[in-house]
Amino acid sequence: MIQILFLQDLFNLGNWLDIFLRSIVSLLVLFLITELMGKKQISQLNLFDYIIGISIGSIAASLSVDDSIDYIDGVLAIVVYGGFAALISYITTKSILLRRFFTGTPVILMNRGKILYDNLKKSKLDINDFLQEARENGYYDINEINCSILESSGKVSFLPKSKYLPVTPQDQKLKVSENGLVCNLVLDGKIMDKHLLYIGKDRKWLLARLEKMGYVKLEDLLLVTCDNKERISVFVKGKQPEQIEVLE
Repeated sequence: MIQILFLQDLFNLGNWLDIFLRSIVSLLVLFLITELMGKKQISQLNLFDYIIGISIGSIAASLSVDDSIDYIDGVLAIVVYGGFAALISYITTKSILLRRFFTGTPVILMNRGKILYDNLKKSKLDINDFLQEARENGYYDINEINCSILESSGKVSFLPKSKYLPVTPQDQKLKVSENGLVCNLVLDGKIMDKHLLYIGKDRKWLLARLEKMGYVKLEDLLLVTCDNKERISVFVKGKQPEQIEVLE
């Protein structure tokens, strides 16, 4: 009898359907709330954003599998958290005091080559944590570091000493042209019409350029890019990229 009841519970399609619908609702609400809060929630988070993100995720998960939670109650809780996060994000752009309270302030960990031990303790970091961050940023010798700052997002940024800075064209007094964005014109065999419009071109122009390079079948192209000098790079599926210079 117990086995029969267990099988009935196991194959309870109504329960499965309810979980499926709850999961869909949770995902839709999370997507809308994330759009409301902005891309900050999916980039580097400060402490407040981190707490909000965990809370919303926990509510969404509970809403998906806990049938004792009413749909409206779960959605309302997510909306409240998301709306509060959006409100805080707005007011922190208007008030420096509130910005410091909710998002925190950067902490200097190293200045002029000297490690500030008190600031390390204040930030709940030990020397091993600091050395790990330095190695992850490419500094295996801390003598190369001039300054280091713990950002409000929890990331540590480094400024090397002047003699360890990479040489730039300005240092060598070289004249260079400004770089521009590289635009993706074809992705996995499909033409990106909006990208063509952005650079002031059309399909006819692109197909003509590709034809001169010997490419006729778009489905063979993994990626086609164009830089600000109208140099086209073609990445064929399984082959090395090819380029063509600007055609006068």
